[in-house]
Amino acid sequence: MTTGSLRRVGILTGGGDCPGLNAVIRAVAKSLMVKKHISVIGIEDGFQGLIENRMRELKWGDVSGILQSGGTILGTSNKANPFGNPVMQDGKIVIVDLSEQTLKHIEKWQLDAIVCIGGDGTMTISRKLMEHGVPVVGVPKTIDNDLYGTDVTFGYDTAVSIGAEAIDRIHTTAQSHHRVMLVEIMGRYAGWLTLGAGIAGGADVILIPELEYDLDIICEKVEERSRIGRRFSIIAVSEGAKPKGGELVVSRIVKDSVEAVRLGGISLKLGNEIEDRTGLETRATVLGHLQRGGSPTAYDRILATRFGVGAADLLVQGRLNQMVALRGDQIVAVPLQEVGGRTRKVPLDSPMLDVAEAVGTCLGVTR
Repeated sequence: MTTGSLRRVGILTGGGDCPGLNAVIRAVAKSLMVKKHISVIGIEDGFQGLIENRMRELKWGDVSGILQSGGTILGTSNKANPFGNPVMQDGKIVIVDLSEQTLKHIEKWQLDAIVCIGGDGTMTISRKLMEHGVPVVGVPKTIDNDLYGTDVTFGYDTAVSIGAEAIDRIHTTAQSHHRVMLVEIMGRYAGWLTLGAGIAGGADVILIPELEYDLDIICEKVEERSRIGRRFSIIAVSEGAKPKGGELVVSRIVKDSVEAVRLGGISLKLGNEIEDRTGLETRATVLGHLQRGGSPTAYDRILATRFGVGAADLLVQGRLNQMVALRGDQIVAVPLQEVGGRTRKVPLDSPMLDVAEAVGTCLGVTR
């Protein structure tokens, strides 16, 4: 595709909401409107809008004044998938391929390309659209920071800040009541969010999915702190953490979702085990969706804007079927084939782990 043939570009936000989504929408739309007078079509509720033909042309006023706003003006869905969409038939959830009608809707709106903003699930679906002849440019979004191909995703910095602030606030209660306080943090199967928030908040113990924890080591840490007069401990625990040889704690199964398994509850289980083992009073706080909400940090606003402008540049240059990414301090393009279906976890030799241990933080294992 040449620059001159690009006339109408669709844009959607898929998966869970995330601080910075509106900043990306703003940057993509304004860049295309200002530079090339290209029409931008907002697709409502992620891939659901493509499936159901719910779209609208975005005007300048639609994307002005939204830089600092949380959520997404387009809406989103973490259930919709054109290639395997859950629908209710005869009282049962059935997975149906709706790709044919989706492609017809794309053709009807004369979309020359689609900007897909999302995480692993969104990039996997984007890759399938690409394989069906739909030009796509991806923008990496997730508070979990686990998307392959980029050093950082937008939304992560905001979520880390929220997690760190929560730990800060928990400190005063833990210290006043001489308790072991567990703060359960999102992140699914990667520990970036818990590790970042735990270090920033000064947690005494940080537990992440990449390191299966030993309950004895955790109990030894909190008991040692109690013996030396530090009569409280803060444990930052990832929702995907689990004991050696143990299982993940699953809060529920959402059958009509692309991500059917919903993790949650490890802090409650672990807190009871610590209290039974040590006799120290414990309490657990599950942050949950608090980490997704609110206004993005300055860092995320800047990164999201850079990603949006970078995506617009790829479109104008005809460099399609790519995802914009941050490598070092540069915005680069990564082929979508390399991204979808892969998870970027915390490496076991990560300097972040060394930093945590250097200041006395217990990681629940002997390294």
